[in-house]
Amino acid sequence: MTSPLKGVRVLDLTNVLAGPFCCYQLGLLGAEVIKVERPGTGDLARELGADPERNAAGMGVSFLAQNAGKKSVTLDLKSDTGKDLLKRLLETADVLVENFRPGVMDRLGLGYEVLKEVKPSLIYCAISGFGQTGPRKDDPAYDQIVQGISGVMSITGTKDTAPTRVGYPLADTTGGLTAAFAISAALNQTPRGAFLDIAMSEAVMSTMGWVVSNHLIGGVDPAADGNENPTSAPSGTFETADHPINIAANRDSQWAALAKHLNREDLLTHPDYATREDRKRNRHKLRTVLEETLRTSPADKWVAELNALGVPSGPVLTVQDALKDPQATGRNLTAAFPNGSEMLELLGSPILFGDQRPHPTTPPPDLGADNNDVWGMLGLSEEDLDELRKRKVI
Repeated sequence: MTSPLKGVRVLDLTNVLAGPFCCYQLGLLGAEVIKVERPGTGDLARELGADPERNAAGMGVSFLAQNAGKKSVTLDLKSDTGKDLLKRLLETADVLVENFRPGVMDRLGLGYEVLKEVKPSLIYCAISGFGQTGPRKDDPAYDQIVQGISGVMSITGTKDTAPTRVGYPLADTTGGLTAAFAISAALNQTPRGAFLDIAMSEAVMSTMGWVVSNHLIGGVDPAADGNENPTSAPSGTFETADHPINIAANRDSQWAALAKHLNREDLLTHPDYATREDRKRNRHKLRTVLEETLRTSPADKWVAELNALGVPSGPVLTVQDALKDPQATGRNLTAAFPNGSEMLELLGSPILFGDQRPHPTTPPPDLGADNNDVWGMLGLSEEDLDELRKRKVI
């Protein structure tokens, strides 16, 4: 397997999702990720997820999703001994990632200015809701809060249902991917050494390029258009005899092919649909007209026929169906590997290197599972570790 980050050691001081997701991506690309957790409780995600028994065991589904392939050590960062151990471990590392509120690491005496004296080539990545500066920097940064403040909720749903939350933790995962991208770039710098300030809100807004540019340059107020593509028509979601499909007839030639295939050539000369702008103004009436024919046959038939004609279309799948779809299974998007007495199936990297997709090679770690190996690597003896456990430093 290609491992472009092989030899890179990452200290993962993060919790819940944005930071752990960032470090999971780095681990999939070959980095050694050492997760530094609070003694006794660890990452809050260990207690989160749909399975109460896993939560009680400290291996919640929310934790399993983005912590495979990592090592886990415990460390009390509030104690002087804990701070010293972190600095000693940092000397062996290349990257540190944290997603505490801005200022927390500084108050612990472990901020970037302190740690770069320990490791001048350190790449220090701070992930937060709104960044390390600005009037919102100290505000809580849960995913839905960030979605609301970034503007994305205002354009999600329809004019009757917006604002609507995107159906998964968009801000956390987008922030995590942005951080992994930034770290990968910083690792390529010579000489190394950087402070990376990643704001989840800015990561989300940066993905809204067309929406933002339409406003800043085109003077268009962004709106919630539901399943309709505001730039063209017919382009959106349509009902069939069984399941909805998406059709994107964005070109005039595609619109003509669609109308002819549905035996509605009369629509091509109808004054309400003659031009793109006409169709956009009358999109809802046009969708109703087209659905009269689309409802006569099942989704799979229409998708196959329309794609063959060069009219882009596709089924609207559930998450369950998407995971079982031959497109996902044929490209090995998920992989299963032993985790105790069970087989654990997880998503791999979204990147293919040639024909190889990176997947985690070890299961998510129990809390502190690697204390002996990692702290022993720094020269601590069994007696030292026992004493640190008694003092709850690890």
